[in-house]
Amino acid sequence: MRILPAMTLLATLALPLTAHAKDLTPVESVKVETDVTAISNPAAARFWGRLSDDLTAAILSRVQPRIADKGLRIYVDINEVSLANSFQTAMGTQDSILVGQVNVSSDDNAKFDAYELTVSMEMANRYLPEGTVAMTSLTDTPEHYRALVSAFAENVVERLK
Repeated sequence: MRILPAMTLLATLALPLTAHAKDLTPVESVKVETDVTAISNPAAARFWGRLSDDLTAAILSRVQPRIADKGLRIYVDINEVSLANSFQTAMGTQDSILVGQVNVSSDDNAKFDAYELTVSMEMANRYLPEGTVAMTSLTDTPEHYRALVSAFAENVVERLK
């Protein structure tokens, strides 16, 4: 029996992951737009103020091994009316939602997809840190905000072709 040096062993174990990452369609860019100035409720505008940056970062973190100079371009336009309404119904019985138009394209348009994605707080509860109380409507806690962003990002990445 031969013992492999630690680096060789690690490289051998990482090979299937690297090979799998190469099988996935490369991603060139991610852009998320949210016009926070369009939200008339000042509290909602403050709450959602970093959504574009946070959602961009969440999507990029999930496609990191796939980043390339050429590949899919992911564009998300968040529905500001939905954001304001979700924030205002935080104490209501309706689920709070994050809604956005997602467009995926490539230079040759061989890869193209366009759809509206809606993620509810109920769907996002699985992304809450252990011990956090699950909610069916939005609260203004950082944990619930991050869970909603994570759920949205995960859904975008799962649908990439």
